[in-house]
Amino acid sequence: MTATHPFLGLCLVLAALPAHALEYRSTGRATVLYDAPSTAASRIAVAGPGLPLEIIVDTESWAKVRDPGGRLVWVEKAALGGPRTVMVKVDAGSVRRAPRLDADLVFRAARGVVLAVTGDADPSGWLPVKHTDGLAGWLPVYEVWGE
Repeated sequence: MTATHPFLGLCLVLAALPAHALEYRSTGRATVLYDAPSTAASRIAVAGPGLPLEIIVDTESWAKVRDPGGRLVWVEKAALGGPRTVMVKVDAGSVRRAPRLDADLVFRAARGVVLAVTGDADPSGWLPVKHTDGLAGWLPVYEVWGE
């Protein structure tokens, strides 16, 4: 006879729950990042427009977010809602004409470059993006943060 371990039961229940996709939003304007949900809190940094942020906690007027560096901060929700963006997280992201590794290279984007997202990722994991200079193409999702 074997006994069921309570931890194993909890793991089985958690595995059956639906997975939640990460939610990202971009700043619509330059905004202050705070250490608490109040303009009286300490200012941590200023984020420029278009910065992708991962939403951790969403309240009526504030959002607790994770920035691309992994820091947890608070931002006023009114500052979010800019066009969807991603940030290159590899040394040099390769943007291609088509969503394939063998497609012609359009340009390389250095780590930290923010790109506009122009549509949904395709089933094979490629994301359509556009640089501020107008060059556009496809980038593997695993090369960016914010998707």
